[in-house]
Amino acid sequence: MRNKLKKTDNKGFTIIEVMIVLAIAGLILLIVFLAVPALQRNSRNTQRKNDVQALLGSLSEYASNNAGAIPASCSGTSGTCFVKDAKLSSYDNATANVSFTKKTTAGNTTNPNDLDKITIVSFSKCSAGNAVGTNASSRNVVALYTIESSSGKIDQCQET
Repeated sequence: MRNKLKKTDNKGFTIIEVMIVLAIAGLILLIVFLAVPALQRNSRNTQRKNDVQALLGSLSEYASNNAGAIPASCSGTSGTCFVKDAKLSSYDNATANVSFTKKTTAGNTTNPNDLDKITIVSFSKCSAGNAVGTNASSRNVVALYTIESSSGKIDQCQET
Protein backbone atom coordinates (compact mmCIF):
# COMPACT_ATOMS: atom_id res chain seq x y z
CA MET A 1 0.00 0.00 0.00
CA ARG A 2 1.13 3.38 -0.77
CA ASN A 3 2.07 5.83 1.81
CA LYS A 4 -0.47 8.58 1.48
CA LEU A 5 1.57 11.32 3.11
CA LYS A 6 1.01 14.64 1.52
CA LYS A 7 4.12 16.44 0.39
CA THR A 8 4.12 20.10 1.28
CA ASP A 9 6.14 22.60 -0.70
CA ASN A 10 7.82 24.96 1.72
CA LYS A 11 8.30 28.12 -0.23
CA GLY A 12 10.21 30.99 1.29
CA PHE A 13 13.22 31.39 3.55
CA THR A 14 13.88 30.01 6.96
CA ILE A 15 14.55 32.38 9.82
CA ILE A 16 18.21 31.33 9.85
CA GLU A 17 18.65 32.31 6.21
CA VAL A 18 17.05 35.70 6.82
CA MET A 19 19.29 36.33 9.86
CA ILE A 20 22.43 35.48 7.85
CA VAL A 21 21.46 37.90 5.07
CA LEU A 22 20.75 40.66 7.62
CA ALA A 23 24.09 40.05 9.36
CA ILE A 24 25.97 40.31 6.06
CA ALA A 25 24.09 43.49 5.12
CA GLY A 26 24.92 44.96 8.53
CA LEU A 27 28.62 44.23 8.08
CA ILE A 28 28.63 45.88 4.66
CA LEU A 29 26.91 49.00 6.05
CA LEU A 30 29.38 49.14 8.94
CA ILE A 31 32.33 49.03 6.56
CA VAL A 32 30.79 51.79 4.41
CA PHE A 33 30.10 54.04 7.40
CA LEU A 34 33.67 53.61 8.62
CA ALA A 35 35.27 54.17 5.20
CA VAL A 36 33.33 57.22 3.96
CA PRO A 37 34.60 59.75 6.56
CA ALA A 38 38.20 58.68 5.94
CA LEU A 39 37.73 59.08 2.18
CA GLN A 40 36.21 62.53 2.65
CA ARG A 41 39.06 63.56 4.97
CA ASN A 42 41.66 62.35 2.45
CA SER A 43 39.89 64.26 -0.31
CA ARG A 44 39.95 67.50 1.73
CA ASN A 45 43.64 66.97 2.55
CA THR A 46 44.44 66.47 -1.14
CA GLN A 47 42.59 69.69 -1.97
CA ARG A 48 44.57 71.56 0.69
CA LYS A 49 47.89 70.23 -0.63
CA ASN A 50 46.93 71.14 -4.20
CA ASP A 51 45.98 74.66 -3.08
CA VAL A 52 49.33 75.10 -1.34
CA GLN A 53 51.14 73.92 -4.48
CA ALA A 54 49.07 76.37 -6.56
CA LEU A 55 49.93 79.25 -4.23
CA LEU A 56 53.64 78.43 -4.18
CA GLY A 57 53.58 78.06 -7.96
CA SER A 58 51.89 81.45 -8.30
CA LEU A 59 54.48 83.00 -6.00
CA SER A 60 57.27 81.44 -8.04
CA GLU A 61 55.73 82.76 -11.25
CA TYR A 62 55.35 86.20 -9.65
CA ALA A 63 59.04 86.15 -8.69
CA SER A 64 60.05 85.06 -12.20
CA ASN A 65 58.08 87.92 -13.73
CA ASN A 66 59.56 90.47 -11.30
CA ALA A 67 63.29 89.72 -11.53
CA GLY A 68 63.26 87.34 -8.57
CA ALA A 69 61.56 89.78 -6.18
CA ILE A 70 58.59 88.70 -4.10
CA PRO A 71 55.91 91.16 -3.03
CA ALA A 72 56.46 93.20 0.14
CA SER A 73 52.93 92.43 1.24
CA CYS A 74 49.98 90.60 -0.13
CA SER A 75 46.37 90.85 0.89
CA GLY A 76 44.33 88.33 -0.98
CA THR A 77 43.09 89.35 -4.40
CA SER A 78 43.89 93.06 -4.34
CA GLY A 79 46.71 94.86 -6.14
CA THR A 80 49.72 93.00 -7.50
CA CYS A 81 49.38 89.89 -5.39
CA PHE A 82 50.24 86.36 -6.47
CA VAL A 83 47.24 84.92 -4.58
CA LYS A 84 44.75 86.23 -7.14
CA ASP A 85 46.43 84.14 -9.85
CA ALA A 86 46.24 80.87 -7.92
CA LYS A 87 43.37 78.51 -8.63
CA LEU A 88 42.16 77.46 -5.19
CA SER A 89 39.58 74.76 -4.58
CA SER A 90 39.14 74.44 -0.83
CA TYR A 91 39.97 78.02 0.17
CA ASP A 92 37.15 80.03 -1.37
CA ASN A 93 37.90 83.32 0.36
CA ALA A 94 41.58 83.79 -0.41
CA THR A 95 41.64 87.23 1.22
CA ALA A 96 40.71 85.83 4.61
CA ASN A 97 42.38 82.43 4.45
CA VAL A 98 45.80 83.06 2.88
CA SER A 99 48.31 85.22 4.69
CA PHE A 100 51.71 86.19 3.32
CA THR A 101 54.59 87.44 5.44
CA LYS A 102 57.78 88.76 3.91
CA LYS A 103 60.41 88.51 6.59
CA THR A 104 63.71 90.35 6.50
CA THR A 105 65.50 88.31 9.16
CA ALA A 106 65.60 84.71 10.25
CA GLY A 107 63.29 83.52 12.99
CA ASN A 108 60.68 80.92 13.78
CA THR A 109 57.09 81.17 12.65
CA THR A 110 54.52 78.80 14.07
CA ASN A 111 51.98 76.92 12.01
CA PRO A 112 48.47 78.43 12.08
CA ASN A 113 47.04 75.04 13.23
CA ASP A 114 43.80 75.96 11.49
CA LEU A 115 42.32 73.82 8.73
CA ASP A 116 41.08 76.93 6.91
CA LYS A 117 44.34 78.92 6.89
CA ILE A 118 47.54 78.93 4.84
CA THR A 119 50.47 81.03 5.99
CA ILE A 120 53.21 81.75 3.46
CA VAL A 121 56.48 82.99 4.94
CA SER A 122 59.62 84.16 3.19
CA PHE A 123 63.20 83.83 4.49
CA SER A 124 62.34 80.42 5.95
CA LYS A 125 62.87 76.69 5.59
CA CYS A 126 60.75 73.83 6.93
CA SER A 127 61.57 72.09 10.18
CA ALA A 128 59.12 69.85 12.08
CA GLY A 129 55.96 71.59 10.88
CA ASN A 130 57.25 75.11 11.56
CA ALA A 131 59.01 77.63 9.36
CA VAL A 132 62.55 78.11 10.58
CA GLY A 133 64.78 80.84 9.25
CA THR A 134 68.09 79.17 10.09
CA ASN A 135 70.30 78.89 6.99
CA ALA A 136 67.53 80.33 4.86
CA SER A 137 68.04 82.96 2.20
CA SER A 138 65.63 85.71 1.30
CA ARG A 139 64.47 83.56 -1.64
CA ASN A 140 63.44 80.60 0.55
CA VAL A 141 59.67 80.57 0.96
CA VAL A 142 57.52 78.07 2.86
CA ALA A 143 53.81 77.45 3.18
CA LEU A 144 52.42 76.42 6.56
CA TYR A 145 49.07 74.68 6.69
CA THR A 146 47.21 72.00 8.61
CA ILE A 147 45.66 68.72 7.47
CA GLU A 148 43.22 66.36 9.17
CA SER A 149 43.91 62.87 10.45
CA SER A 150 41.87 60.36 12.38
CA SER A 151 43.66 61.42 15.56
CA GLY A 152 43.41 65.19 15.05
CA LYS A 153 45.22 67.96 13.18
CA ILE A 154 48.71 67.64 11.73
CA ASP A 155 50.85 70.69 10.95
CA GLN A 156 52.45 70.69 7.50
CA CYS A 157 55.23 72.75 5.97
CA GLN A 158 56.08 72.85 2.27
CA GLU A 159 59.06 74.64 0.71
CA THR A 160 59.24 76.14 -2.76
